[in-house]
Amino acid sequence: MRKILVIDDDHAFLGLLEGYVRERFPGLELSTCADPLKGLAAITADLELLLVDLEMPGLDGAKILSFATSRGLDKNRVIILSGRDADYLHERFPMGSCLAVLNKFEARQRAVLDMVFSALQEKARVVGG
Repeated sequence: MRKILVIDDDHAFLGLLEGYVRERFPGLELSTCADPLKGLAAITADLELLLVDLEMPGLDGAKILSFATSRGLDKNRVIILSGRDADYLHERFPMGSCLAVLNKFEARQRAVLDMVFSALQEKARVVGG
C-alpha cells in the first residue's frame, strides 16, 4: 500500500477526498487529520505523499512542509492545497519547493491530483505494494 497523509482543517473536504480515493484508488492507503498539530505526529519519511492545506489555524502548510522535510520526507512528496488562485500559490511556493501547489476547488487542478493518485496506484500495482 502507498501511504498518503492529508492534513486539512476542512472536515467536509477531508470526507469527500476520503470517499473519492477509497472508491477510485483502492490501492492507496489514505489517512487524514483535521488538526495540523496532531498531524505532525503522523508525518514520517516513508509517506508516499503528503497533502497539506496552506491556511489552517495555528500552523500553516508552509510550516508543515518545513517540518516534514526536516523529518526526512522528500519535498517532492508534498503537495500544498489551498483555495487561493494558482498565481498566488506559485509565487509563494516557487517550482522546486514541493511537488505541486494546487487549488483544491478548481476542476483542472483536481485532475492533476488524479494523475498523481493514478501514478501512485500504478506504482503500487507494479511493485506489489
